[in-house]
Amino acid sequence: MTVTQLVRAAFETLTARKNGPTLYDLCDPILRHPGTGDAHIVKFYNTALGNPALRSLLRRTGLPELSDPDRFKALQNALIAARDDAMPDWAAIGRPVAELLDTVSLTHPAPPQVPAAGCAPPIDQIDDVIRSCGKHLLGSFEKNGFIPTYAAFNLIGDPDMHGREFLMALTGLNARGYKNSTLLFTLARIFIARSPAAKLINPPWTGIAELMWEPVQIRHRSAYYDAFFTEALLAFGETGLSTRDQLAKSRCAIDAMIEFCLVTSREEVKAHDGSRVHVVTALAPPPHPRFSRFFAQIKQDLGFGIYVPDCDTTACSFSAATQAGSNDPVLDQPLLDFYAGYQVNEGSNEPLVTVPINDTINYDGAIATWIDNLDGQRPYGNDLDPTLNLDVLEVSFRNCTRWQILETPKRLLTVQRIIGFQRRLVESGAFADPKSHIYYLPELYCAYFGRCYAAFRALPDDAQRKLDPDNTFEFIKPHILAYVAEEMIAREMNVFDAALALMTLGHLGGDIALFVPPLQCIIRNHGEGGRKGPFKAYEWNKMKTPTRILVGGPEVTSAFVLMGLALARPVLQSRQSSPLARS
Repeated sequence: MTVTQLVRAAFETLTARKNGPTLYDLCDPILRHPGTGDAHIVKFYNTALGNPALRSLLRRTGLPELSDPDRFKALQNALIAARDDAMPDWAAIGRPVAELLDTVSLTHPAPPQVPAAGCAPPIDQIDDVIRSCGKHLLGSFEKNGFIPTYAAFNLIGDPDMHGREFLMALTGLNARGYKNSTLLFTLARIFIARSPAAKLINPPWTGIAELMWEPVQIRHRSAYYDAFFTEALLAFGETGLSTRDQLAKSRCAIDAMIEFCLVTSREEVKAHDGSRVHVVTALAPPPHPRFSRFFAQIKQDLGFGIYVPDCDTTACSFSAATQAGSNDPVLDQPLLDFYAGYQVNEGSNEPLVTVPINDTINYDGAIATWIDNLDGQRPYGNDLDPTLNLDVLEVSFRNCTRWQILETPKRLLTVQRIIGFQRRLVESGAFADPKSHIYYLPELYCAYFGRCYAAFRALPDDAQRKLDPDNTFEFIKPHILAYVAEEMIAREMNVFDAALALMTLGHLGGDIALFVPPLQCIIRNHGEGGRKGPFKAYEWNKMKTPTRILVGGPEVTSAFVLMGLALARPVLQSRQSSPLARS
């Protein structure tokens, strides 16, 4: 969005004609001042929605249908029940909000098709970007003592969250604070999406991965992020482009990040058989997440005080540690025994997934996301994400021998059932539908499939046949490559899209011509990040509840670009050194 467009959108927002009751006409009489009932919902309203900045944007945004006294009163009664009832009927509370939410029409990005690209950039330009990204990551670690990632709220919400999905979330989440935030964020997004403020809060961007332009970004640290920064620094070293000093600094950073994953973020939980298991928490206790004091208090006020471990952070942390050569005894735990307790068995334990907002896919055989802590808390209920299940497969392949997967029928069956889940997902075409994914984009699913595929193909042939007797990986591979060719590189991309395309192509052995458009995109946009880094911050992952929360950052973009280029580089080198290329 240009400055002129920004000014025009701000003017339209501030001068819009009021055509019905506003969010504040509806909520202020009930939630603006502390009183009886649940104190959290009042604090959340005043912190997140009643603040002066948002008030100024939405003060003239009304909904005509709320001029109907009955509809207006029904919404107010729902808010009163959410505030005052000891055991609220969340389905009843959410129903009038869901009806309004279904009037909102949002769409996923649909970048235009672009002409075929020309030639691949020279190797020396690619090398320059790799060095730039490596320097950025190491410099950030040296400056901060860790490599930060950022979270940002997009209050307009997610295009896949309609009234039906909202009610699923409201009734399936466990913590009352999280239900409160989901209710109020959803109510706010209706007013935002139907007002001129939508252009300010959700401006257009290039490509698929959303540009994190929001002025307020929350810096933090998590083992999940450290695991992938570890993989990026390992890839930097493998390119041979890092200096001796950079190699030494990379090793120190990797060791520190693995310690953060396996020691600082370690948490003991109960397995379904009652035994104790060490897993990795999504957010370590303070001060380790490295929030500022301001945001730490806001996080608490907004009801995000309790975090529990998750299967994805655990899998990625164990995988990164394995790749880094860690010998921590925690890695000897056969995670598959624990994960089997979170594996969905069709018809028997499907209520395990309490927030099934992507129930258009068949969950059978897949692993759910969140892990109950020792106190039995699971504030987010539970959901199920396909990309997470690729991470479970990937760490299992890397530890196939250590965990004696082939020798243990139950562990082997657990892996095979996850593979079967992935086959059905791709066979149906659902992998390409954003609605199928909870925390990621289909484009990222493709890149993570490539990462999983590479770990699988690194195993001995006999192990591959036993793990995948139906040859599912070779069945999935052409579908993923076709998606990259037809839906990603044939359309306008941003840098993060391009990095994901390169990761997919590099791991799956895509045709060399397909590498050209993403390489050109990265070279062309090198330096776009200005003082913050070589590239801008884009959406890496997201949460659809309580509203659309994006996670990424300039360092994240550098990490993914580095990994994508590290995979593309030897492909281009082999082409340039071939007799055909020289002729």
